[in-house]
Amino acid sequence: MIVSIRKATYADAEELFVLVKDFATSFVVERPAFEAVLSNILSEDDANLSVAEIGDEVVGYCLGFDHMTFYANGRVSWVEEITVKASMRRQGIGQQLMENFEQWSKARGSRLVALATRRADGFYERIGYEDSATFFRKLI
Repeated sequence: MIVSIRKATYADAEELFVLVKDFATSFVVERPAFEAVLSNILSEDDANLSVAEIGDEVVGYCLGFDHMTFYANGRVSWVEEITVKASMRRQGIGQQLMENFEQWSKARGSRLVALATRRADGFYERIGYEDSATFFRKLI
């Protein structure tokens, strides 16, 4: 099985939409909003949307951003969403997506990569991440 990781394009919209719907747990993903967000993300310099592909099938994606901070003395990167198709998990695809994001972050001068998770802490610990903070949110 050869997995390729590449920058997403608008041509990936159909397969991405299916993955995004399966990933989302707090919101119902609406197609018009998805289309608008995808268009915006693909045009933003501080966004990285990569897909994992086997043959012609998109089997996973990683979406992250970077921004400047005071506390890190510069740029940090944040993984917002990452998922792999359920039938393709535990085959190293998520790790490849994370490595790709880390390379992008490093090339942009980020000092760290961070993320929040509720279901995959074991995965992140296996690839070298450590528990660092508690995540709070407020829906508005």
